Amino acid sequence: MRAVLECGALVFLLACSQQVRGGTWIFCCNDDSGRQACGDILPPACYGRAYRIVGDSGRTLKTVEAPLTAEQRAQREAEERRRAEQDRLANEQRRKDQALLNTYGSEKDIEIMRTRAERDIAAAIKAADERIAEIRGRRKKFEDEAEFYRNRTLPAEVAKGLRDADHEITTQELIIEGKKKEREAVRQKYDEELRRFVELSKRPPARP
Repeated sequence: MRAVLECGALVFLLACSQQVRGGTWIFCCNDDSGRQACGDILPPACYGRAYRIVGDSGRTLKTVEAPLTAEQRAQREAEERRRAEQDRLANEQRRKDQALLNTYGSEKDIEIMRTRAERDIAAAIKAADERIAEIRGRRKKFEDEAEFYRNRTLPAEVAKGLRDADHEITTQELIIEGKKKEREAVRQKYDEELRRFVELSKRPPARP
C-alpha cells in the first residue's frame, strides 16, 4: 500500500519524499489543523483543498487551487463574461476608429460630408413642402365643389378627391417629420465623428 504521510513543516518535505516509495512526486496540503499532509497519491485530507505537487528535491513543481464553490464559479464566470464584453467593445471601437481614419483625411473632409448630407435633407424637406402646397391647391378645387353639396351627399369623385388629397398631405408631412429626425441624427453623427477624429489625430503614432 502506498504511504500517506503527515509532516509538521515545509522543511520536512524532502524527508517525506524519501519515505514515499514508487514515485518521484508527492502531493501535499494543509489539513484542518494546519498540519501538512503528503503522499504519493493525493491524501484524503487534501480533497477539496489547494495542494502542491513536490518533486524529489523538495521543490514545489506546481500549485493546484482548491475547487471553486458554486458562488465562486458564478463570480468567475461573470468576470469572464465582463472581460469578454470589454474585449468585444474594445475591438469594435478599434474597428470604428480605423474606418474613421480611412474615410477622412482631415477635419475639413468631415465638414464637407456634413454639409452635403444636410443639403440633401433640406432639399428633400423643401420638395415635400412644395408637394403639400400643390396638393392643397388641388384639394381647394374639391372643397369649392363640395360647397355646392352642403348638407347633401357629396358625389363620389369629390369625396374621393378630398380623401386622396388628405392622405397625400399626411404622407408628405410624415416624410418631413422623418427628414427632420434624420437631420438631427446626421448632426449628432458628424459631431461625434469630428470629436473622435480630432482625438485620434492628437494621439502619438503607435510604435512598430
